[in-house]
Order: sequence, then structure tokens, then C-alpha cells
Amino acid sequence: MINSKKLLLTLLIIGAGLAASAQLDEAKKAIAESNAHYFQAFAKNDSAIFINSYAKDACILAPNAPAVCGHAAAAQFFRAAYRDYGLRNGKFITTNVYGDGKEYVTEEGLWQSVNANGELFDDGKFLVLWKKTPGGWKMFRDSFSSNHATPAPAR
Repeated sequence: MINSKKLLLTLLIIGAGLAASAQLDEAKKAIAESNAHYFQAFAKNDSAIFINSYAKDACILAPNAPAVCGHAAAAQFFRAAYRDYGLRNGKFITTNVYGDGKEYVTEEGLWQSVNANGELFDDGKFLVLWKKTPGGWKMFRDSFSSNHATPAPAR
């Protein structure tokens, strides 16, 4: 009897591990798909693609700036990146995804920003907390920083 209880417990643990692995794999796939579309927003000057990457209650945590939260703020962020910085394309390189895939996962990686001439003009690292929403996996907290020093303000 004891052996059958141990076997049952072992099978339950293995089953739970496989389920968590499947959930994390689902999250990783959704993140890869979202990342593949993200910079198309800038290539097409279409803020709707950008905004759709974020949860309704998302916050963008850009360096040297206060957090901006919600879809309206994300739209303003998109316009500033497009107009003021000339962002037209880019790339995300995911280096790891942490979590169980149930409600939240964290993505770690590198990013590159490209201007209208196809030139790399900035690159850095990021951490994104993804949230599972009724609309799928969306960015909930988006934090990033450049690998380059911020220029000193003009005097």
C-alpha cells in the first residue's frame, strides 16, 4: 500500500511539473509572437500595434523618466519614440523567461533600436513582467535601459 501511495504522489508531482512547463511554453510562444510584431508598429507608424502589446493597466518604466501607465500613456510614449527619437524598427533578443506561466512571467533580454536610415542608434537591456489577460499575454511592466551613457544637458 505504501508503494502505491508513493507512486501516486510521484505521478502527481510529475504531472504538475509537466502542466507548469506547458504553461510556460505557451507564455514563451506568445511573447515571441508579440515581440515579432512590436517594432512593426514603428515601421508602419501604427500605434495600435504598439498599444496592443500592453495590458490595459500596464506601465512603461523608461530610464530617466517617471513611469507612464495605461493605453493613453502608451500611445503618447509611442508618438514620442517615433517623432522625437526617430525609432522606425528594432529587435528584441530574449535571453530568459522566468515563472510558471500561470498569471505572470518575467522576460529578460536585449533590445536594439533602428532609425529611418536602417542604422542602429541605441541598444540596451530589458526586463518585462508579462500578465496573462483575457486578450492573451500582454506586457504589464516594461522596464529598459540603454547600454550607453545619457548625454549631459547643454548649458
